[in-house]
Amino acid sequence: MSEILRKLVENTPIPRMVKIRQSFDATKLDDPIGELIQQLRTSDSVARIAAGQKVAVAVGSRGISRIDELTKALIDEIKRKGADPFIVPCMGSHGGATDKGQTEVLAHLGIDEERMGCPIRSSMEVVELDRLPNGLPVYCDRIAATEADVIVVLNRIKPHTAFRGPIESGLLKMIAIGLGKQKGAEACHQLGFKYMAENVPAMAKVMIDKLPILFGVAIVENAYDQICRVEVLGTDIMEEREKELLVEAKSRLPQILFPEFDVLVIDYIGKNISGDGADPNITGRYPTPYAHGGPDVNKMVVLDLTPESKGNANGVGTADFTTSRLVSKADWPGTYANGLTSTVCAPTKQATTLENDRDAIKAAIKTCNILDYTKCKLVHIRDTLHLGTIEISETLLEEALRNPRIEVVEGPYEWTFDEEGFLPK
Repeated sequence: MSEILRKLVENTPIPRMVKIRQSFDATKLDDPIGELIQQLRTSDSVARIAAGQKVAVAVGSRGISRIDELTKALIDEIKRKGADPFIVPCMGSHGGATDKGQTEVLAHLGIDEERMGCPIRSSMEVVELDRLPNGLPVYCDRIAATEADVIVVLNRIKPHTAFRGPIESGLLKMIAIGLGKQKGAEACHQLGFKYMAENVPAMAKVMIDKLPILFGVAIVENAYDQICRVEVLGTDIMEEREKELLVEAKSRLPQILFPEFDVLVIDYIGKNISGDGADPNITGRYPTPYAHGGPDVNKMVVLDLTPESKGNANGVGTADFTTSRLVSKADWPGTYANGLTSTVCAPTKQATTLENDRDAIKAAIKTCNILDYTKCKLVHIRDTLHLGTIEISETLLEEALRNPRIEVVEGPYEWTFDEEGFLPK
């Protein structure tokens, strides 16, 4: 079968490429770890932690810049207060919705017991705290709910990939869905993304009222995946401040500086990059009709899966083409668990699969609905977190030269593939 597909695409030309550098606001904190420590030592909320208390530190699965160092600093400051911290994986159904899988996800992010200097207590067991007026149950990790004197959460504030609202992806979502484990994530998603903007903060409010959640560490990153803001937010100001930080996060979101092109090639997707593997805010490929933005792209190709994703290939279904390499790395039951929990199953489907990078890229060009394939406008990125230096086809060069935010670095040149048809990494 692969030979048949290869013959169908073998005469499709691939355009010459140009390496460019996109310019975004590069404002960042010179010492985000020091900033966090200073805020922890001056926060009224942190001051309420007493010696001897058991403190559950809720940490998620996202590849936040320096997440391991931030978590370690938070743990150390809790110890400094004389309290006993432990880490609770806070990631809904990620890690295959198993306690071991979620511990492994944290380990891939550099967060393990030896380095953090505290236990990691991973369990998928939950307790039901209450129900919303619409009937949805509100769950919380059993260990955090029944064995912790204090709960704190840490997360990045950013636009969500499947809905829009004043609260999207941040501390409140971390509480409602992350601390809710698979059962809580499933409950929050049960009525669909149409109502997520209402259900996420509603569930988080219930949990804040009924649990000893004391504060959260909010992180905002710039377009270069660097930390530009760290804030310690007590639960009394968390919701209102998160709304403001979301506005800032949206303004700092990186982008592909071409509003319309034919083919987007992405080296890596993964849960550590985005909940959807590749951030739809960047690609324009959303899993639901309740979010929008990004470029108009005809065909999308994803080439590989990050090791940190632990085989969760959620998002491959939003692409048109992928490779046998990515498919072989996918943990399909774990991937399907993501869709069964979120109720959005299209991203967990297997995209049309070609043998290698070269054939997948050619297939995208062949099907991008243009008369002359040599005129294909193609953009190539590593992943949706890294958009500073990217590649574009020579056919986009004129447009690039007109944009003061784009610098041409190298090219044009031909792509070279190895003997098996893969691009060098």
